[in-house]
Amino acid sequence: MTRFIAAKKHFGQNFLQDDAVVAAIVSAFAAQKGERVLEIGPGQGVLTQHLLTSGAVVDVVEIDNDLIAHLERRYPQLQQHIHHQDALTFSLTQLNLSQEKVRIIGNLPYNISTPLLFHLLAQKDHISDMLFMLQQEVVERLAAQPGCKAYGRLSVMVQLQCRVQALFSVPPQAFKPQPKVMSKIVYLVPHEKPLYAITSMAVLENMLRDAFNQRRKTIQNSLKQYFNAEQFIALGLDPKIRAEQISVEQWVKLANAVTPSFGNYTEPRPLGSG
Repeated sequence: MTRFIAAKKHFGQNFLQDDAVVAAIVSAFAAQKGERVLEIGPGQGVLTQHLLTSGAVVDVVEIDNDLIAHLERRYPQLQQHIHHQDALTFSLTQLNLSQEKVRIIGNLPYNISTPLLFHLLAQKDHISDMLFMLQQEVVERLAAQPGCKAYGRLSVMVQLQCRVQALFSVPPQAFKPQPKVMSKIVYLVPHEKPLYAITSMAVLENMLRDAFNQRRKTIQNSLKQYFNAEQFIALGLDPKIRAEQISVEQWVKLANAVTPSFGNYTEPRPLGSG
């Protein structure tokens, strides 16, 4: 019988307990023999067991000492594949990948999900696909289309780099302890080639932050440090629209019209920092 380990609030832990949900996640991910798989935050190992059974070559990243000890006892074959580290600092180069890419799966702590997504996307050349459990609101933002209330910085930056597919919702009752929000599974596939050619991701991040921090304003007002009304029109945009009405392709077009030598350009903060 598996000993239950109490969840630690400061790690944002909510352990998945529902066998039907576990089966649905395993089916959606469909790990195959010989594939390289990285599980982030394996917890007590309910998904890990299925990944190992599939014949995939499994590595896990876990920060909690108690859970690492539990995983070592439960799955001796993982001994050399457990990385005791914060996922936010883990580099995929530690997996000693050759030409193959890694598949990533995880029930991500909701308090670090956005910065962790961007940490992984910075390493997307090593990733074939990702399947994550996230807060439902975050998944809705990832998949949102222009014109939706949920559409924002996260939507643009992730969709520029990945194909996003929202799968199914998971109720709080599937976890112990129960979170106060609904969860949802999302499937992300990094684009083989850039969706649109972009001169500077840093400029795009700055523009998105400026615009969506003032999302009720027209772009003529929220982005006035970049363009005047005539310049917006020359770029094919009505200066009276709002940030949420601009497509990913149009955002790239705007960013490409600005250079790092622009007077108000500053290096951006990570998207997850505010």
